[in-house]
Amino acid sequence: MSETAEATTPTLSLFEQLGGAAAVDAAVDIFYRKVLEDYRINRYFSGVDMEQQAAKQKSFLTMAFGGPNNYSGQDMRNAHARLVKMGLDDSHFDAVMENLTATLQELNVPENLIAQVDALAETTRSDVLGK
Repeated sequence: MSETAEATTPTLSLFEQLGGAAAVDAAVDIFYRKVLEDYRINRYFSGVDMEQQAAKQKSFLTMAFGGPNNYSGQDMRNAHARLVKMGLDDSHFDAVMENLTATLQELNVPENLIAQVDALAETTRSDVLGK
């Protein structure tokens, strides 16, 4: 590829770099399997319609990663307020982050992209925890 072509090549969004909708779908499915098996955090999903939860998460992550914005759910603070009242804290957020990273590693996502996903997820910590 010539230097000119490289200079005009658009930068791919994180969504595209991760593999698009199919990759997000696979990641969310694996992620929630891990979360539901994790004794530290699975109680927060008791009574939750996981099919609906996964669909919301897929839509949210697609938007957050720079893909099409079809997310119509609540903001992070309101969506997690009930869980904060149940005791959701930094240790639980950390557990979610561990499961997210493990999911991406299982899918052989390159470390530089995992770091971008982790950094993006970390920006939600204060809102998720109602701080």
